[in-house]
Amino acid sequence: MTNTYRIAVIPGDGTGLEVVNEGRKVLQVAAGKYGFNLEITDFDFGGDYYLRTGEVLPEDAVNVLRGFDAIYLGAIGHPDVKPGILEKGILLRLRFELDQYINLRPVRLYPGVETPLKDKTPEHIDYVVIRENSGGIYTGTGGVSMKGTAHEVAVQDMVYNRFQVERCLRYAFEYTRRFGKKARGRGDANTLGLVGKTNVLTYVFDLWERVFHEIGEKDYPDVKREYYHVDATCMWMVKSPEWFDVLVTSNMFGDIITDLGAETQGGMGIAAGGNINPDGVSMFEPIGGSAPKYTGKNIINPLAAICAGAMMLETLGESEAAGAVEDAVKEVTGTKIKSLSAGKMGCSTSEVGDLVVDYVRKS
Repeated sequence: MTNTYRIAVIPGDGTGLEVVNEGRKVLQVAAGKYGFNLEITDFDFGGDYYLRTGEVLPEDAVNVLRGFDAIYLGAIGHPDVKPGILEKGILLRLRFELDQYINLRPVRLYPGVETPLKDKTPEHIDYVVIRENSGGIYTGTGGVSMKGTAHEVAVQDMVYNRFQVERCLRYAFEYTRRFGKKARGRGDANTLGLVGKTNVLTYVFDLWERVFHEIGEKDYPDVKREYYHVDATCMWMVKSPEWFDVLVTSNMFGDIITDLGAETQGGMGIAAGGNINPDGVSMFEPIGGSAPKYTGKNIINPLAAICAGAMMLETLGESEAAGAVEDAVKEVTGTKIKSLSAGKMGCSTSEVGDLVVDYVRKS
């Protein structure tokens, strides 16, 4: 029986529609070649919808989206909407209400892509960051008193319970067992590194570290465990990224180090991410913004959106198709385009999508 996946597409704002269109093109070709179907439904949520209706999302939007197998997102951010309204009202709301408690961010340097790290090549920059996506300081626990006075106090707490920590760590151990360097034939061990700050944030990261070693020793003895302070991690990401295999960390630390990682892999134009609920609906997106100044010019780089589509296929269980898309992106970056920057690729947005499509067809 042919598998059929229901995909909700939210192009969003700015160049989101352009990059998602190229991603859809690639996904449909991969589906035809590898024997599954995609039923795609578009939703116009974003800045224009908000300006037109006065609401960020319709009241029933989250429940409607629960009926899909995955969400494919373009970009959020509109020049006529105050920053934070769309981000909180769409991105954070969907992450929290759909319980997408894992943020998955590969840090991978593709052939032909320039990195600011001296003498580093694709074999050096190839690791994954797993960020806890539902708790920590981003939940908004805290408050303000005496606002506007000389004695104003602002408090925002980092709060985690064991349930949140353990489910994130179990996902990370399972991911490392399946996709770590040893599993991919690139090393002698699958290694999961916990990134924290146990010497200062002694309550929260004591919990993380204890659970990390407890479940690792009991249930994942085949996965090598390491611990890194977050500040040292930032230094090593620049100096020796080849040391890393899979990293797991808290919400705030993950937000910071993944953007650093994206810059080392060539910038936001190639960085893709997944907001994962392993038992529910996950959402996949290019990490770069909506880039409104490039809207409609057919010059934006669509490769991050195409890579996000490959991540979606992998998560849906279509590994062969996902691998074909990933390999096609490597061919395009290595042989066909001059740069990842908008207007400097040597190809238009749609031409880059066509190049990826051609390689997928040949795979």
